[in-house]
Amino acid sequence: MIRTRVLGTGSYAPDKVLTNLDLEKMVDTSDDWIQERTGIKERRIAENGTATSDLAMEAAKRALDAAGVTPAEIDLILVATVTPDMLFPATACIVQDKLGAKKALAFDISAACSGFIFALANADAFIRCGTYKKVLVIGAETLSKITDWTDRNTCVLFGDGAGAVVVGPDDSGRGLLSTHLHTDGSMGDLLYMPGGGSRHPATHWSLDERMHFIKMRGNETFKIAVRALEEVVMEALHHNGLTSDDIDLLVPHQANLRIIQATAKRLNMPMEKVVVTVHKYGNTSAASVPMALDEAVRDGRVKDGGLVLLEAFGGGLSWASALIRW
Repeated sequence: MIRTRVLGTGSYAPDKVLTNLDLEKMVDTSDDWIQERTGIKERRIAENGTATSDLAMEAAKRALDAAGVTPAEIDLILVATVTPDMLFPATACIVQDKLGAKKALAFDISAACSGFIFALANADAFIRCGTYKKVLVIGAETLSKITDWTDRNTCVLFGDGAGAVVVGPDDSGRGLLSTHLHTDGSMGDLLYMPGGGSRHPATHWSLDERMHFIKMRGNETFKIAVRALEEVVMEALHHNGLTSDDIDLLVPHQANLRIIQATAKRLNMPMEKVVVTVHKYGNTSAASVPMALDEAVRDGRVKDGGLVLLEAFGGGLSWASALIRW
């Protein structure tokens, strides 16, 4: 059986660090308050003039190097993002041009924080049906560009970064065992950005109403996220005839430490098996899972032959999981 195998990983975060102490000077908040409720200590912020494609490029180059694959060999580029360089062309097309991946098809996927796993599932389908051999999957965000830095409830949460994987076919039994994707549009207003599209295009009114920033109803989102993540993880386990004891490493979306801990507790999974990066990067949306995965690969926590479970929850609402035999 042909499976989709991760050939290399890469990630990138901007140099600029914004700490909780910095935020204390900007809004009515405190380092203790932020850490207690989110687990976040700092986040990375892209400089003015730096776009999502710039971060995506750096992560992509590192993933290509790790995989030993050249841009000329890439057949498909998928970029998961909610902060594209512009509405069109797709950020994936910009990355394709910058990389010089001339034969690659390129398009974006918008599924908020679940976007990377949604993109990975698309790559898997293309590879297993034989359409493409080498696919570059990127999750990249510059959420600082759409964060309302006057809103203390949301501005403490988000950061910028990018993560990438190169995937290709493998018949050794290793690779992506399954993906599980879900959406519920009836709850889309829990986490969204109302301005900038055809519903509320950019006008003086939309700018005055601060519609071009992230809006979130945090408490409601938290409760739904914990339940949905438990269900989508159990779906992956049941589909593959496994239990949580079989999982060697859980790589969750890095939205909030309390959500990560609550999910691990519901799965009876010790935190030693859970990759946590939220304290230093905050919530980087579609970039968070591939960034955390790359860190775990590079520091040796991902073992050859190990079972690695990815999960994410985000706007849409959307949630997803992916199980990989490394």
